[in-house]
Amino acid sequence: MRTITVIDYHCGNIGSVCRMLERIGCDCIVTSDPSSLSSAQCLLICGVGAFDHGIASLHDHGWTTPLHDAAFEARIPILGICLGMHLMCNRSQEGTAPGLGWINAEVTRFTPDPQNGIHVPHMGWKYVSPVRDNPLIDRADCSHRFYFCHSYFVTCHNESDVLMTAQHGLPFVAGFRRSNLWGLQFHPEKSHRFGKTLLHNFVASLDDHT
Repeated sequence: MRTITVIDYHCGNIGSVCRMLERIGCDCIVTSDPSSLSSAQCLLICGVGAFDHGIASLHDHGWTTPLHDAAFEARIPILGICLGMHLMCNRSQEGTAPGLGWINAEVTRFTPDPQNGIHVPHMGWKYVSPVRDNPLIDRADCSHRFYFCHSYFVTCHNESDVLMTAQHGLPFVAGFRRSNLWGLQFHPEKSHRFGKTLLHNFVASLDDHT
């Protein structure tokens, strides 16, 4: 089982992610040193907060170029969770700064519609539907439930990047994948047994990564 390197770019919730990784027997390293990526086996970018603050923090702490090299030269598997997923996209309505641009996708704010139960932020447990075969969740199993907490959602321009969807007034991308780059809108670290199983499957799949 590979060691997960968790990026500390000063944008929150690292502790809960590491605790969940420890529960599945996965070694994890938290690093605030961009030069350490040269020896990493897998990277995790989590985080909470505003898009512009997140991307500025990556720039200000020297992560942008090392992460790009890890993604596209070393082709290290990278998983983005919530804000981490958004930062991998082109841009977000939440801010004005460009994203990392790794995934051809935009981040858009939900439109509130309280009369029809559409509240922003979108918070709580939702069923997730796989749209293609993937190692994270069984496409034939409709019982996958995960915890969401977000006001913005990803729209992928390439449908082949979409792994799974959820519903909040309209379908939205709950997870994407392009080669070694993965993103999850929900919080597996807060999703109890469902999140534990998904992260275990993700880590187990890394040995098959090419």
